[in-house]
Amino acid sequence: MPINRFPIQLRFGDEDSNGHVNNVRFVQFLEEARVRLGLMPLGESLCPEDPEMNFRSLTAQSGIALVARQEIEYRSPLVYRQTPVWIEIWVTGVGSSSLTYGFRIADDDGGRVYAYAQATVVMTDAQSGRPRALSEMEVRILESWRGDPVPFRSSSTEQNPPAVSAEPSGVSR
Repeated sequence: MPINRFPIQLRFGDEDSNGHVNNVRFVQFLEEARVRLGLMPLGESLCPEDPEMNFRSLTAQSGIALVARQEIEYRSPLVYRQTPVWIEIWVTGVGSSSLTYGFRIADDDGGRVYAYAQATVVMTDAQSGRPRALSEMEVRILESWRGDPVPFRSSSTEQNPPAVSAEPSGVSR
């Protein structure tokens, strides 16, 4: 499964009055992982004409990425420490105008998992604000990052909601 990992350095101010990292910070960790992944050079295999091109630059040429949905399942309290926590990010779904990321926030060795999460992002046209279709290149890149569904514990929620689509019928790739 293609997973990209990034260290997240905690700050003392991340803790709330309950003595653990506040839930709002987890949402910011997801954002940080999306931005870091989007800024990684695509390399020769995905973009031979410009290996230094990144996904964020590619998508910015035709629109804006907007978060449509996020879900976080907290597994263990995370408290301030000096060693970084690691966030893993991968793609779990690709629709006609959207993509869904999976996340795992854990210790470096994966021994303790603090949270699993999922975020659906819709690509929109910069001028109209309406969803726009993913390009063939965008789909190829996203598929190269594809991994397993997020292993949420809860069976009461839909584990892999279909990617949001600009199509009225909700057609997904």
